[in-house]
Amino acid sequence: MRLINHVENMELINYTNVEICQEEQIVLHNVNLHVSEGEFIYLLGKVGSGKSSLLKTFYGALPISQGEAQVLDYDMLSIRRRQLPYLRRRVGIVFQDYQLLNDRTVEDNLLFVLKATGWKDKRLMKNHVAEVLAQVGMETKAYKMPHQLSGGEQQRVVIARALLNSPELILADEPTGNLDPDTGAEIMELLYGISKAGISVIISTHNVLWPERYQGRKLSFRDGYIYEM
Repeated sequence: MRLINHVENMELINYTNVEICQEEQIVLHNVNLHVSEGEFIYLLGKVGSGKSSLLKTFYGALPISQGEAQVLDYDMLSIRRRQLPYLRRRVGIVFQDYQLLNDRTVEDNLLFVLKATGWKDKRLMKNHVAEVLAQVGMETKAYKMPHQLSGGEQQRVVIARALLNSPELILADEPTGNLDPDTGAEIMELLYGISKAGISVIISTHNVLWPERYQGRKLSFRDGYIYEM
């Protein structure tokens, strides 16, 4: 293995000599990471190795204070709070624990996101929600409440939510961690297909079988450093 320093054209993420801290403790040293359009990337490592911390820096949930870091043309060292919503509209986030609003239907969960990101026309919003749900195979479940869905179905809704604003980058933090193997494979197949459509996908996972089934770039997190496998 070697310390990563992978560069290609059309970069979405460009980190050079970045140091990542969590509660004043250094989690990752000397991060040199370059992500290009349409890549499918695995973050592999033990719990606490820094995978989630790295993902959080990509959408400004964890600040960076050292090095050079650009995400979708935003300088993550000097980005202002008022700029974060604009960055996050271009990044789709898939959480392990879904984070759906349990007091509203699938459709209303997605409409809520569109309203929050500036959509106004109700007819266009409903049509767009229907289109995105169809993309993830959930077009018949728009009227369901989250608790009426299986774990795999909820994760499909979360992926639909991530796709709403046509992101250039999708970040998935242990997206199959709460799912059985067969359902997890369906979610991986869906994410893999999204990357083939030109959207970069970065997945944090403990499942070492996924990289064998769905080919992608593999980054290993060990002892505070990231290595290309």
